[in-house]
Amino acid sequence: MRVFLQLFWFFRQEWRRYGVALVALVVVAFATMVPPWMIGQIVDALVDGSATWPFLYSHIGWILLAAITSYSLRVIWRIALFGASYKLANQLRQQLFDQLSRQSPNFYQTMKTGDLMARATNDIQAVEMTAGEAVLALFDGAFTGLLVLLVMTLVISWPLTLIALVPWPIVGYFMWRFGKELHLSFKDAQARFSDLNDDVQESISALRLTRALGREGVEQVEFNRVAARANQANLAVARTDSKYDPAIQLGIGFSFLLSIAGGAYYINQDVLTLGQLTSFNLYLGYMIWPMFAIGWLLNLVERGQAAYTRIADLFAMAPDIKDEGTLNSAVLPSIEFAIDEFRFAQAPRPTLKDIHLTLSAGQTLGIVGHTGAGKSTLINLLVRMAEQEGAQIRIGGHPVANFSLANLRAHIATVPQTPFLFSATIAENIALARPEASQADIEAVAQIAQIHDDIVRFSDGYQTAVGERGVTLSGGQKQRLAIARALLQDAPILILDDALSAVDVKTEQSILNHLRVARCGRTTLIVCHRLSAVATAEQIVVLSQGEIVEQGDHLTLLAQRGWYRKMFDYQQLELAVEEGR
Repeated sequence: MRVFLQLFWFFRQEWRRYGVALVALVVVAFATMVPPWMIGQIVDALVDGSATWPFLYSHIGWILLAAITSYSLRVIWRIALFGASYKLANQLRQQLFDQLSRQSPNFYQTMKTGDLMARATNDIQAVEMTAGEAVLALFDGAFTGLLVLLVMTLVISWPLTLIALVPWPIVGYFMWRFGKELHLSFKDAQARFSDLNDDVQESISALRLTRALGREGVEQVEFNRVAARANQANLAVARTDSKYDPAIQLGIGFSFLLSIAGGAYYINQDVLTLGQLTSFNLYLGYMIWPMFAIGWLLNLVERGQAAYTRIADLFAMAPDIKDEGTLNSAVLPSIEFAIDEFRFAQAPRPTLKDIHLTLSAGQTLGIVGHTGAGKSTLINLLVRMAEQEGAQIRIGGHPVANFSLANLRAHIATVPQTPFLFSATIAENIALARPEASQADIEAVAQIAQIHDDIVRFSDGYQTAVGERGVTLSGGQKQRLAIARALLQDAPILILDDALSAVDVKTEQSILNHLRVARCGRTTLIVCHRLSAVATAEQIVVLSQGEIVEQGDHLTLLAQRGWYRKMFDYQQLELAVEEGR
């Protein structure tokens, strides 16, 4: 029952809904006590011949009134109680989304997508049922059972009540045992569901690669193995779950047997009337719900406890990057890098070391170097996807840690090498950061990104659905759409993280020329492998093993005849070969 204490914050928040539901349940419980009592009186009146039509009409009227009252209040408590539980599910999903959106990339390197999906679906649904159906089983089952027992004991016959309840302690013992089994098996089933989710997600995402390598058979075997484990775990839950109803049915069956036998004896002794025995057995029938409620309650509570523990564990994972900055105003887009050393956890050597440079507002910085030189890490530090004491970066003279994350993101627009497109129209994907943008604004940035002509050739133009992850577009089209999206954000700082790698040199230069005009006075950082993209940058830094080995503008670096010159000459030769010169 610990899960109810863990959910107390929500019960206190929605006390009005739960209050209405509990009051309605109390009235319904009292209303349901009326029909058996009326029926017992009718039976006695018919047996002794004292029944009259007015007597029958009045008793039937009370039964109908109780039925109408119960029906009306059942509608009310269902709306109030289940409405509250649905609100809890919605609230938990919002909190979960907020928690996930604040996590750093390190979090997603350790947590599997399928596991996160399972917690957002199955686990939250289990908690929702705990806050709704389990509360119903706990309160209504307990209150109805107690009320029925009081009527049976104090009004009809306490000896017969004791006789009828003899099997119940045995049933209660088995309920406790089944509850312990269910908690362990359901926890394992949720974990196996997470594995299955993750395997399906990876299989669908890598479907093209699977077909290209001819691994369909291998992947099928692996999926069958994961699915079989999930099936076995769910079967274990079902086996335990299936024990509840037979145990309850046996207990209730013995109760009725003892009730009829004991009642017949007491009637024969003139201690009990036939009408009282009829009422007693009708009330005993009402005890079926409390008995089932106990089993149902234990089932739901064990599921909810296991699920809420998994959700709470996720909520307890504090983001690596704290959003404690208070600066929410706009600043000049100048950037200062003062990185003595940045080292990832468990890394044998620093990823970045001794990087000190200043970029004035409106300038362009080119960041180049071989693969693994630390270029992306430098960008991640700027946008606070990572941070460390020895790596300080300032924007407009303010440490990036002083910015609220929302304000920092508003200052920086990033275009990654592999852009993500949603299953929406082209216009919606471009307007992602500014959903209120007009069609004219969308087309303007598309023209700067050199994607407008491609878009209008589609049959539906800007209303063309791009498919999941932009599957209907080429790599270059995806990159240019992402550039248009970043331009529409109109941030003071633009980062192109190898965002032109999938376009040809001519298109690249056209995009860069348009960017220089459109972003005059704005700061731009270009991370690339193709050096022609940074030829016009005011500053260029060459990184090697996390350190700056060359620095200057294009002509200065060519004159130094270092790595930059060698790579530039090689790329120019490669371009000449491609063009047949």
